[in-house]
Amino acid sequence: MIFNMTTDVLKEKNAIHTAGEIYQQPDVWQETMDMIGPNYESFRTFVQDIFTKHEQVQVMLTGAGTSAFAGDTLAPELNKQTPGHVHFVAVPTTDIVSNPKEYLFPDVPTIMVSFARSGNSPESLATVSLAEEIINDFYQVVITCNKDGQLAKNIQEDANSITLLMPEKSNDQSLAMTSSFTCMVLAAYALFSKKPLANKTLQQLTQNARRLLDSVTETIDDILAFPFERVVYLGSGILSELAHEASLKMLELTGGKVVAMHESSLGFRHGPKSVINEQSIIVVFVSQDSYTRKYDIDILREVAADDSGMKVIALTETYDEEVAALADWLIPVRSTNEALKSDLYLALLDIIFAQTFAMKKSLDLGLTPDNPSPDGVINRVVKGVTIHPFNA
Repeated sequence: MIFNMTTDVLKEKNAIHTAGEIYQQPDVWQETMDMIGPNYESFRTFVQDIFTKHEQVQVMLTGAGTSAFAGDTLAPELNKQTPGHVHFVAVPTTDIVSNPKEYLFPDVPTIMVSFARSGNSPESLATVSLAEEIINDFYQVVITCNKDGQLAKNIQEDANSITLLMPEKSNDQSLAMTSSFTCMVLAAYALFSKKPLANKTLQQLTQNARRLLDSVTETIDDILAFPFERVVYLGSGILSELAHEASLKMLELTGGKVVAMHESSLGFRHGPKSVINEQSIIVVFVSQDSYTRKYDIDILREVAADDSGMKVIALTETYDEEVAALADWLIPVRSTNEALKSDLYLALLDIIFAQTFAMKKSLDLGLTPDNPSPDGVINRVVKGVTIHPFNA
C-alpha cells in the first residue's frame, strides 16, 4: 500500500509512477549520497581549486521549471555559508537563452551548475553553448538523473567540468518531477556547502520523511473534502522559493484545473492576497528560524481572520499550539527528537507534503497523475522550443 492505495489501484488510475517516485524519496536520498561518496573529495577539490584560482567567482545555478527552482531554493543558504568572493545566483535557463547578455559576462569566472532530470532540454543545452561562447573562464557542474542525457555526454572529456549522477530511480518517469528535485538539491548542497551532510543528519531526514509519507495521507484526504479551486503557497526566505515548486506541482498534476500560485509571507499583502475567495486554500510553510517565523505567523493570523470561507494549512517543524489555533490543518513534519539545522532541511520535508497533496488532488479530480496532460499541452521533456542563432 502506498498512500492508502494498492499497486493495482495506482496502475489502474495511471498514478503508479508519481506515487512511487514521491514515496521512494528517503531511499533515493540515501542512494544519492552513497553514489557521491567515493568521488566526494575529488568533487570538492574541483570546486575549491576554482574558488582559490580566481579573485571573483560566480556560481550560476540553472535549469528550467522544477530544475530552476532547485537553484532558487539553494542559493540563499549557500550564499550565507560562502566567502565573499564567491556568489551564488539562480537564473533559469529559459531566461538565459533569450537574454544571454544580461546574465553571461566574459570577464566573470563562472561555474555553471546545470540541474537536469533528462539532460536533454533544449534550453539547458543552449545555455551551456552560449556560456562557452561568451565566458572566458567557464566551468561546469552537471547534476543530472540521466547518464545518457546530452548534458552529461557533452562534458565527458572536459577537464573543466564534472558530472554528479543521481540514482537511476530518480529519473522520474512521471510528467512531474518529484524525487529528481529533492535528490538534485541534496547533491548540490553536499557539493558546495561548508556544512557537509553528515550521516546522522541524513538519517534524521530520511526517518522524518518516511514517517511523514506514512502519516500525511489521512490529513490530505480530510483536506480534499473541501472543494477548493485555488491554492496559494506562502513562506519566507528559502521556503518562499520552495513555494514556487510547490505551486507548480499542484498546477502540473491537476492539469491546470486548480489555479496555484506562490508568494512570500510578507509579499502576499502587496496585491496577491486579492486571489482569496471561498474556494481557496492558503498553505504556509512556517520557518524554523525564531525570527523569520514571526512573519509567517503574522500572515497566518491575518488569513485566519479572513471571513471569505477559505481554508488554511500550516506546515511546521513540530507541533505548535499557537499555529494550531490559527490553521484549519496543522502538519508537523519532524517526528524525531533532534531539531532540524536549517530551513533547507525543512524544505525537503515540506515539499513531500506538496507533492502528495497535488497527486491526491489530481486523483480526486479524476485525472491521471502520471500524465495529467494527455492532450500534450505540457510534456515530460519540453517540446516546441526554437533556439535562434546568437551573435555576440
